[in-house]
Amino acid sequence: MPKKKIAVVGAGFVGSTAAYTMMMNNTADEIVLIDINRDKAEGDALDMNHGMSFLPPVRFYSGWYGDCADAALVVLTAGAAQKPGERRMELLGRNLRVFDDILSQLLPNLAPNALLLTVTNPVDVLTQYVLERSGLPPSRVMGSGTVLDTSRLKWAIAEQVGVDPRNVHTFVVGEHGDTEVAAFSATTVSGMRLDQYCGGAPLGMSGTGAGYRQSLLSCEAFFHSLHDGVRRAAYGIIEKKGATYYAVALAVNRIAEAALNDQKAVLTVSGLVDGAYGIGGVCLSLPRVVGAGGIERLLEVPYDGGEIRALRHSAETIRKAYAAACVPVRA
Repeated sequence: MPKKKIAVVGAGFVGSTAAYTMMMNNTADEIVLIDINRDKAEGDALDMNHGMSFLPPVRFYSGWYGDCADAALVVLTAGAAQKPGERRMELLGRNLRVFDDILSQLLPNLAPNALLLTVTNPVDVLTQYVLERSGLPPSRVMGSGTVLDTSRLKWAIAEQVGVDPRNVHTFVVGEHGDTEVAAFSATTVSGMRLDQYCGGAPLGMSGTGAGYRQSLLSCEAFFHSLHDGVRRAAYGIIEKKGATYYAVALAVNRIAEAALNDQKAVLTVSGLVDGAYGIGGVCLSLPRVVGAGGIERLLEVPYDGGEIRALRHSAETIRKAYAAACVPVRA
């Protein structure tokens, strides 16, 4: 089997936790951690190496951009952290400057067929910026997008209907941010539409009784209240502990293993949209097949009319942010 190497750029909460998660899951044979604070990256590498006797062999070390020359996947997590009360789009100006510096050093050292995965927020705008700056094919540049949001929504629904989250199938699409869209028209619990399942399932996880919850779960407003909790989840976690990193690290690992192992997994990564749903020339999240070639196919799921209109609004929000911030920088 060919050697699988991942480079993680950024040794903050997300980067270090993602690297640790990939090490624990044996996602790669080799992981290099890169950060402008070299002591931090070296310290993380030493800390993780001290536990290697408990794990399958993984070469884990700190390095610099020349170490990306043979990496199959480069994960970009560096940037300013989101502060309590701060919206993701408000990070854009600071993180564009960080990305300019990173890309100027990374791109000359990139392996010929490497994939780039952007995790830093606002992830959709920065994914498009990486795509344009790199000149790489759109298939090889993706963002973590709404992979985490989709997982959060699966968990929220599963908690209410009393099943394993892995048996809930749904998508959060559009921006990874305030205009994201929950595709309830395409949501199922093991093949049953959510409203059908909730109408006949023995419920009672919470509330004042099965009858109360049954009527509540049949209500469209309740479904959307679940998504509102998903949309605000990061803000709540940041208020409580300063940052989110465990679940996003698991999302990064899921994308990495899909790509490095050619799993053809359907994940809501962010990537360039060129005509789907009447949207073009902007990066946002939609269900895509992820394999060794990166983004190998976009699935144009038949969402309902309201969801498509909301998706177009989300695309326009990203487009305006990109035009306002990135075009002057690029010029």
